[in-house]
Amino acid sequence: MNFSDVIKKSVLQSFSYSDITTITILVTLFITFVLACYIFMIYRLVTKSAFYVKSFNVSMAVISVVTAGIILAMQSSIVISLGMVGALSIVRFRTAIKDPMDLLFLFWSIGTGIICGAGLFNVAVLLCILVTVGILVLDLFPVKKAPYLLIVNSSDGDLEESLLKIVEEMASHQKVKSRNLTKSGLDLIIELRTDRGPELVKKIGGLETVKAVSLMAHDGEVRS
Repeated sequence: MNFSDVIKKSVLQSFSYSDITTITILVTLFITFVLACYIFMIYRLVTKSAFYVKSFNVSMAVISVVTAGIILAMQSSIVISLGMVGALSIVRFRTAIKDPMDLLFLFWSIGTGIICGAGLFNVAVLLCILVTVGILVLDLFPVKKAPYLLIVNSSDGDLEESLLKIVEEMASHQKVKSRNLTKSGLDLIIELRTDRGPELVKKIGGLETVKAVSLMAHDGEVRS
C-alpha cells in the first residue's frame, strides 16, 4: 500500500455514516433550533430598523438549522460533501442587506449552524453569550444625534439675517447648507442642533414673509 492509498483510505473512513446516529442528528438539530430561537429573540429586541421584517428574522433563525443539517450531511459522505460544495457555489443570493446589524445577525446565524453541525455545542453557547454581551455593551456608548435640517421658504429675499438671529437664540449649532435666491423669494436650508424644535418652527412660521417652514430629522448618527 503506497502513500496515496493511505490518504484515500483515511479520507473515506472519516466519512463513515455509522458515526452519525439518529440520536446525534436529533440532538444536534434540537440544540441548533434552541440557539436559533435565542438569536430570533435577540434580533427582535435590539433591532432599530424603522420597519421590522418578521420574515427576515424567521428565515435568519431557520438558516441555523438548515446549515447544521448541511454540515451533518457533509460529514456522512465525501460524495455529498463535494456535491454540497458544487451546489452552494452556484447559488446567488439577491436580497440586499441594508442594515449592517442585519449582516451581523445573518453571519451569527450561519456560524451557529456550522458550529453546532460540527458538534461544538459549548462553543456555540459561548458565542451566543459573548455576541449578546458585545451588542448590548457597545450599544451603550453615547453618540451624538445627527443635526436637524431647517427648511424655510420666504417671499422676502433679505430675511436671512433676522432668521439666523432667531436660530442662534434657540439652537446650539447652526450652519447654512443651502441658499437659493429667486425673484419669488428666498429658500434656506440650515443645519442645526436644538431641543426646542416645536418652539423654533412656531416662531419662524409666525414671521410675516415666511411661506413655509419645516424641521427635518432622521435616525442617523454622527461620531462624537
